[in-house]
Amino acid sequence: MSTATFGSICFDTGCFWKDGSKISKDNKPKEGKMLVKCAVNTKTQKANKEVRIGVLGASGYTGSEIVRLLANHQHFGITLMTADRKAGQSIGSVFPHLVSQDLPDMVSVKDANFSDVDAVFCCLPHGTTQEIIKALPKGLKIVDLSADFRLRDISEYEEWYGQAHRAPDLQKEAVYGLTELLRDEVKSARLVANPGCYPTSIQLPLVPLIKANLIEFRNIIIDAKSGVSGAGRGAKEANLYTEISEGIYSYGITRHRHVPEIEQGLSEAANSKITISFTPHLMPMNRGMQSTIYVEMAPGVTIDDLYHQLKISYQDEEFVVLLERGVVPHTHNVRGSNYCLMNVFPDRIPGRAIITSVIDNLVKGASGQALQNLNVMMGYPENTGLLYQPLFP
Repeated sequence: MSTATFGSICFDTGCFWKDGSKISKDNKPKEGKMLVKCAVNTKTQKANKEVRIGVLGASGYTGSEIVRLLANHQHFGITLMTADRKAGQSIGSVFPHLVSQDLPDMVSVKDANFSDVDAVFCCLPHGTTQEIIKALPKGLKIVDLSADFRLRDISEYEEWYGQAHRAPDLQKEAVYGLTELLRDEVKSARLVANPGCYPTSIQLPLVPLIKANLIEFRNIIIDAKSGVSGAGRGAKEANLYTEISEGIYSYGITRHRHVPEIEQGLSEAANSKITISFTPHLMPMNRGMQSTIYVEMAPGVTIDDLYHQLKISYQDEEFVVLLERGVVPHTHNVRGSNYCLMNVFPDRIPGRAIITSVIDNLVKGASGQALQNLNVMMGYPENTGLLYQPLFP
């Protein structure tokens, strides 16, 4: 992908697209033209929005990130926010960085009125989402950020999450929302299961290579690292500053709950069962995720073949960027954005390759991809509200 992809600049005062750069496959400015979108007062903007949004679980990290992203969305306006423990409070009192947003106070889910809502982002913990979504009005479009509808096999859900699935009929309707790979399915869906952060960073580079039969389906080893925000906002001893700072540790070894989700996606790409070796690590940083993936190349395949396949797979994609050869992706370079940066390198061991991908776990790994999916579901340009450039330093 050319550097023209990054020719868009977003400020609080508006968005500028320069040099006729691509902004999406559905919404391209004419060659050589500059499009300037003027600032809109957020206090008057809400009433003019075409799609009314409910955010369930607005007091968590993914919920607050949805609110932040929607502040720059031309078509989506928030009319309902729920947060059981913070019911009655404003979003600015819970998240002071959002104090400028003129939004309704949060209410408990049981008191929520969905008559003024067209679409919902469900940012609730796994295990609590199934019955809530089952009870929502049937006309709502829903993007669920929990794990409750990601696994197509409900017995597998029970095995990995330790409880029976309470909405099996709804599970049959759910579409897995890895946008770049399943865009057509997402477009016609009513309920989208937003992928997990680790599965997003892993499937984006691996699925095109598996589909092209360029790598072996065995001995795939994944070493992944995440910022602490991936563990959620709940008070947990293991996430205290003194427990996390100045260190790194592995967790969920062999039993992390994202394993069946990753294997599901890779196996479907291969039309054959794939089993992976996956170890996640918690890093002393707020946000960011890196997956380092070790694979065996198929006989006769070279690093150039892998690079070329990823290039043609993502050359027209807004948010997935294959870096120039030899450039190592850094989590700093995606912070606060919906981008996934990736690259592929030759291993010292003949016949093996090392693939590295980075995302912001709260944006492309959660809320940004959720907004990307709802844009597709509602027929708006996919990048609407997502043209925030990475924050650096």
